[in-house]
Amino acid sequence: MKESNVQTATQQPAAPPVNDLPRKIRQLPVSEVYGALDTAEQGISLEEAQVRLKKYGKNTIQEKKGQPLIWKFLSNFTHLMAILLWVAGIVALIAGMPELAIAVWMVNVINGVFSFWQEFRAGKATEALKKLLPDYVRVLRGGEELRLLAEDLVPGDIMLLSEGDMISADARLVEDNDLRVNQSTLTGESNPVHKARDQVLRTDISTVESPNLIFAGTTVSSGTGKAIVCSTGMDTEFGRIAGLTQSLKDESSPLQKEMGNLTKKVSAIAVSIGVLFFILAIFLAKSEPVAAFIFALGMIVAFIPEGLLPTVTLSLAMGVQRMAKRNALIKRLSAVETLGCTTVICTDKTGTLTQNEMTVSNVWLDGRNLEVTGVGYNAEGGQILEENGRPADKDNSDLCQLLTGAGLCCDARLLPPNEENNHYTVLGDPTEAALLVVAKKNGLNLDELSTTIPRLRELPFDSGRKRMSTIHQPLSGSRLAYVKGAPKEVLDLCTRQRRNGVVSAMSDDERRHIMAVNDEYAKKGLRVLAVACRELAGEVALPTSLSEYTPELIEQDLTFLGLIAMVDPPRPEVAAAVKKCHKAGIRIIMITGDYGLTAESIARRIGIVSGSHPRIITGLELETMSQNALEEALKDEVIFARVAPEQKLQVVSALQDMKQIVAVTGDGVNDSPALKKADIGVAMGRSGTDVAKEAADMILTDDNFASIVNAIEEGRAVYSNIRKFVLYIFNSNMSCAVPMVLYLFSGGLIPLPLTIMQVLAIDLGTDMVPAMGLGSEAPEAGVMDAPPRSRKDVLLNRPLIFRAFLWYGMLEAIFGIAAYFFLNFLMGWPAVPLASEGIAYRMTTSITFAAIVLSQVGAVFACRTDRTSVFKIGLFSNRLILIGIAVEFTLLACLVFLPLPFLHNLFNTAPLPLNHLGMLLFIPFAMLLLDEARKWFLRWSDRRKKNNNDQPHTNLPKDAKREAIR
Repeated sequence: MKESNVQTATQQPAAPPVNDLPRKIRQLPVSEVYGALDTAEQGISLEEAQVRLKKYGKNTIQEKKGQPLIWKFLSNFTHLMAILLWVAGIVALIAGMPELAIAVWMVNVINGVFSFWQEFRAGKATEALKKLLPDYVRVLRGGEELRLLAEDLVPGDIMLLSEGDMISADARLVEDNDLRVNQSTLTGESNPVHKARDQVLRTDISTVESPNLIFAGTTVSSGTGKAIVCSTGMDTEFGRIAGLTQSLKDESSPLQKEMGNLTKKVSAIAVSIGVLFFILAIFLAKSEPVAAFIFALGMIVAFIPEGLLPTVTLSLAMGVQRMAKRNALIKRLSAVETLGCTTVICTDKTGTLTQNEMTVSNVWLDGRNLEVTGVGYNAEGGQILEENGRPADKDNSDLCQLLTGAGLCCDARLLPPNEENNHYTVLGDPTEAALLVVAKKNGLNLDELSTTIPRLRELPFDSGRKRMSTIHQPLSGSRLAYVKGAPKEVLDLCTRQRRNGVVSAMSDDERRHIMAVNDEYAKKGLRVLAVACRELAGEVALPTSLSEYTPELIEQDLTFLGLIAMVDPPRPEVAAAVKKCHKAGIRIIMITGDYGLTAESIARRIGIVSGSHPRIITGLELETMSQNALEEALKDEVIFARVAPEQKLQVVSALQDMKQIVAVTGDGVNDSPALKKADIGVAMGRSGTDVAKEAADMILTDDNFASIVNAIEEGRAVYSNIRKFVLYIFNSNMSCAVPMVLYLFSGGLIPLPLTIMQVLAIDLGTDMVPAMGLGSEAPEAGVMDAPPRSRKDVLLNRPLIFRAFLWYGMLEAIFGIAAYFFLNFLMGWPAVPLASEGIAYRMTTSITFAAIVLSQVGAVFACRTDRTSVFKIGLFSNRLILIGIAVEFTLLACLVFLPLPFLHNLFNTAPLPLNHLGMLLFIPFAMLLLDEARKWFLRWSDRRKKNNNDQPHTNLPKDAKREAIR
């Protein structure tokens, strides 16, 4: 753990300049694209390719030079706390305590190496980006098809695309054949996007949404095509994302800043005490300046909590282990605590809030709305229910015809669970997969139907028609055409409808009614498809050759079969997690690549928004929005839809400018800038790209939003635990200081009741393991019932200082001094002077040391809770604390009760009679019971205040009533 360790990103840098060429190219017809990009149908020549390669450079993601590795390594040993420990070791060496110096330096070395390793592992995002670009690409140069290295691609090259290809550069399509591209790396949405070569004149869509443009880092899902390269390397959309990610500077996490502040406070306290004791030693104890200086230096070392760094590190590491059991893998240790003070979660929708498995929820036919049960791609257990809740008749001819048409007019395939995947997976469009599943739920065997009604030809979907058709030849009967697509576009071609097994003409009123049903589904955020068919009877004048079938010939005079509505359903546990977040004072803002209506529907279903009119801001609207307007919008319920990577980054930056601690979820390359910018970046483990995982601070192994909430709960527990062991570590400072104060203020008449080496034995020895036990405490009940901690709420606050120094510390000092005087009393004091030398003096310092250590045993139990009785959470429920107490007793036995001359000489102790142990053992019980009395009083006081606030004030005079309300 170190103060300056790299964790989260600072202010948003200027975004890389926007490449405006794709916007211009998309508006041109195919005939003009070749000229605009200075190429020809046969591609550029080999000589021209070399010229352009020199002009534009390699088609690669350039890596920005960072800080040299050696400086990163050394920075882990030069922050303020590390410097303090180096100085403490030097002071110990000067004071003649080389063993202490070595111990302190080893603490520094171990923490420095550990912090460097964590940081080294974190900076791999650019390398992961490079892996997403293909090594080779097929191009047309000089009329010949070539396979060349993707890094040698230049603007003007013509790429040849086929199913499964990874796209190497941004390009404009000039040929397409049922081309679909998976753009999830850029948009976060997994549904393949249909691409077509036609010019795009619309201005209300972003560059990435343009259907005639393809982009580097995306993949061809199906079909073939030909495209002219317009941008390469860092000028691509992919390169812009890499530039955004690399340009983000890093800063310390909230905990590291807090540790820095704590270090400064501790340094000021330690040095001030050292100077004070130096002066007091000279003027009150009449010590020689050299002896007073050594004494003061020893006090400074004693007041520097050498065990703080390893204890914080171990507490964070234990938090990491607990989070891993709750499906959250932490990459950076300080991210554990950052989660605990998160105030806003910016989450995407698909796969995080939802199951990323398109599911048919409703079927509409013949004026009936049927509900479909079951979620996901496993059809088992799912049913189709009538409006009265009874199962629909699986043999109903209208339903069977609708689902047969929907199932056969699909190119997707469902793959059953196997050794690699324990769930159904999809090859193709998830929307089509949902149609296959609903057909199975009705008992249809699509494999068998594909045999009895084989497909002859497909008229693929395109963005202009918004539908696709398939031609089938039943083993008996006329050819059939099945059509599915956008409801309006399909309905406009229907002249008839099927009802109760009979085909009849469709009236305009019926058409309007069907569209009204579609609108109702759409308002609920459902994705709706219409299905129709046409019997291609022999008398119809159609070409004899199937290859001559065109959409214009086939897609007319259709019979409407019904509507199928589907949704990517919310995860069942998300609603409870959202409610838990709201109760904990954490806002949730959805930022998605999906449409606003769908996003609002999901957000409303799971409780993210509750108002009647939440604001939905699209990417295009965000482009023209000022910073002030954005910050104003962020104060209310808001959803961001269809946003670009730099816009997600813009939202995160605005929230941070508003002093929010922001967690961001993401899974695609497009999310990596926002993940790195966020105070805590959360990547998806299953669906996330390597880039997102490398840029993030935390990875969810189950891609589940509920796991984020669990991690926040653990993060809050970690901060609470850090405060507990800081309280515990500082307890002993007072108990160790009081004996010194007695020595000084008595002018040396009271010999030093505790030696410097004994103080250090407490600080580095007996305190360490119990403090680590406090760092492993499980979250207390109600930890998620309070709002996130304020940025102004410092670790070492006044209540903690009061409890550490004036309560626990003073009690320990009283027990220690009482034991010291009690043993002197047994030796004849006050008739004889207090023991000041020899074995008698060593015995008195030993019993002081033993009393303070045993006081700490009681204190470690007391520090486990603030107000709750420790007996309520289980006195022995923390095993590490029990191990720590065992270590304390072992060290105490070695230093005070066992005959070990080497240790006695080193720590200036002497063996105590065992009968003294019985007297000392009452101290931890007394310490614990006194603190239980304090906690009882606080609980009683809280109840009394609550009762007073709850009582009605109707009988009070007006002035008194106002005072009571105050």
